[in-house]
Amino acid sequence: MTAISAPAALETPSDWIVRWAHLVPAGGAVLDVACGGGRHLRWFHERNHPVAGVDKSPIAIEDIAKGGTFIEADIEAGPWPLVGRRFAAVVVTKYLWRPLLPTLVDSVAPGGVLLYETFAQGNETVGSPRNPDFLLAPGELLRACEDLRVVAYEDGFLDGPARFVQRIAAARPPQGMAGPLRLPLAS
Repeated sequence: MTAISAPAALETPSDWIVRWAHLVPAGGAVLDVACGGGRHLRWFHERNHPVAGVDKSPIAIEDIAKGGTFIEADIEAGPWPLVGRRFAAVVVTKYLWRPLLPTLVDSVAPGGVLLYETFAQGNETVGSPRNPDFLLAPGELLRACEDLRVVAYEDGFLDGPARFVQRIAAARPPQGMAGPLRLPLAS
């Protein structure tokens, strides 16, 4: 692992991820996909979650080395490095590779949650990314999560900085659960 650069170290976690983090089972393992500088890895590690991050860039975080794993892999050109592994939370922000969406959903363990936030169509009018390959179509993230229980979903425009996003918090019911799934809307 290499030390994280100062600007990335100061980057705060996504408000969406923080808002729905209470759905992650206490002490459950968290996977951050396309983790970059590791802002979410650090945040969950500080809350006593074992963490794993995957990214094609070798940037990682030394201060989570004892409780975390960093996997350097090109998940767009190579195989998924975590075949068969499931996590209490799968976290994805500012990243879209459509062929990987079913794998990400499948990586959510029973009782776990997918927390995903990325750019949507319309973003090309306000900034980067502009390439339609990296912009979700209306309702696309919602459809990708049809095998999960959607707790929250948003598809729209945000200011500061201006961007179009889709974001979802979706849970996989625990195995053998009887009765309704109680997913709190606030911590």
